[in-house]
Amino acid sequence: MIKYIIQKIRLFSNARNEPYFLFYKVLGFYPNKIEYYQLAVRHRSVSIPTESGHLLSNERLEFLGDAVLNSVVTDILYHRYENQREGFLTNTRSKIVKRDSLNLLAVEIGLDKLVMVTKYVNTHTNNNIYGNALEALMGAIYLDFGYKKCKKFVEQRLFRTFVNLDQVAEIEVNFKSKLIEWCQKNHLQTEFILIDESLSKSNKHLFQSGLTIEGKTICVGSGFSKKESQQDASRIADQMIQSNQNFLEELLIEIQQLPEKNSSFEI
Repeated sequence: MIKYIIQKIRLFSNARNEPYFLFYKVLGFYPNKIEYYQLAVRHRSVSIPTESGHLLSNERLEFLGDAVLNSVVTDILYHRYENQREGFLTNTRSKIVKRDSLNLLAVEIGLDKLVMVTKYVNTHTNNNIYGNALEALMGAIYLDFGYKKCKKFVEQRLFRTFVNLDQVAEIEVNFKSKLIEWCQKNHLQTEFILIDESLSKSNKHLFQSGLTIEGKTICVGSGFSKKESQQDASRIADQMIQSNQNFLEELLIEIQQLPEKNSSFEI
């Protein structure tokens, strides 16, 4: 109880300081350890060196926050939609945590105004910076207050104000069409290959489809029909593309290193 009162007094006094107040406007609560949040908005282009020679930016917090955000959103969806199947929950989560959604959310809560980035980086063409900072912010909240505070932030600050879960859930994303469009735009050939068909414990057919781009194995998806398994593979590929801004460049390098182009799928 005494520790709680001391913490409240410290937070009240810190509230008068500008950095605390700026983050309060974004978070809806005052930070305890402000250094976590200041690091969360520091892009790698303005990294600061440590005494040991390492460069500090928000990348490690982004890594942590990505896992925390996925866990929190999964938790919320699991309890909100008790009668929905795994596929529905997975698709809904994907639509919420995809890069475009996070970029928009970061701007909506005003996080973009706090992001520190060199003037040589064009934030209009590199707007993933804001979504990455939002993930890093989740990592900061987790380190500062723990999981429950992260969940409360997502529920009350993000979902209650900016995200209508039911509307998001109703939007059907055709990941296969989206992937094919992306491949056509980049002049790449894609192919889905049926890898396996088996019976599940509930005696339902389960299909596994592999996705290749220019003969390069990208991922494997599963579902209760060929169409579902292809959609699942496309969804996984879409996540890979959204989460890695260098995905296309790295893919082209790997394709060039293939001994020869072929459409065979290797496990």
